[in-house]
Amino acid sequence: MSTLKQRMAENGFESNESYDFVLKALRHPHERVIPCLNVEGDGGRRKTAFANALAHAIDDIEHHFYHDFSQPEPTPAPVYVKLDDEDEGKEEPPVPALDRALCDACAYSEGEPTILILDQLHEADFKDQIRLYQFLSSHEWPFRDTFFSANYKNLMVFIVSEEPVYHSLQKQSFRVWVDAVSDRAMEWTAEDFGLDEDIQPVMDALAPLFEKLEVTPTYSEYQKILRDIPRVVHTAEDLANTVFGWTEGVSRPRLRAPDIQYVVQEEVMPAIEQYIGVEDIGEIPLPTHSDD
Repeated sequence: MSTLKQRMAENGFESNESYDFVLKALRHPHERVIPCLNVEGDGGRRKTAFANALAHAIDDIEHHFYHDFSQPEPTPAPVYVKLDDEDEGKEEPPVPALDRALCDACAYSEGEPTILILDQLHEADFKDQIRLYQFLSSHEWPFRDTFFSANYKNLMVFIVSEEPVYHSLQKQSFRVWVDAVSDRAMEWTAEDFGLDEDIQPVMDALAPLFEKLEVTPTYSEYQKILRDIPRVVHTAEDLANTVFGWTEGVSRPRLRAPDIQYVVQEEVMPAIEQYIGVEDIGEIPLPTHSDD
């Protein structure tokens, strides 16, 4: 059976971190409240990717609902309610997107495990944050003249915000930090990638380069770099381009720093030359990609 980390990677979020404890904390709440995960960090939309990947990586979750507070409210067609066949019908205002997501999540949670993701919560009206806090405690979402009840044993709520959330809402939530890049150091070996031991000196030489660049490639990022080395990396420029091209969080100006060039020229490229016989070792330039 695949691990949570592997399933999250399959759903678009790869990291060297393990989030098994986060799931355990949500599965075992201290009170009779709806479990809520507050996704914090400096990852920007990477936090959205994290929330979505985690939601879809949990095996027994049957239903997923998503609401983005930063998106403009759609303008659906008017709803007409007829009491009987002779009634001309009464126009009802459309259901706001937030209420629709909450009502649907409540309804499905009555019978099956459900997750609701509320993204960009900092764009929400403050009163909606208060309503969410009350919902987590009461298990009821008021909408017009009706209360929609949720089964707190089946429903989990994930909130994503670029700013601190309402204090009481935070106190009711479990926090997880998501960095802009995966920065947990990993000691990879050739065996981890199914490669022969003769590439291990190259990996040993790459380790101080990544350390100086202050990045830690994820498994798939490192796998792509190692695949590139015997195929297309023949110069220091090639190495710069493959490291920048595959590794999230690498600073292009940092690649030109003298200490980085020294590591590349004196440690990494000699190891690559020994591995594949590269002789043309040039200076390491800034990769020729357009600025963001």
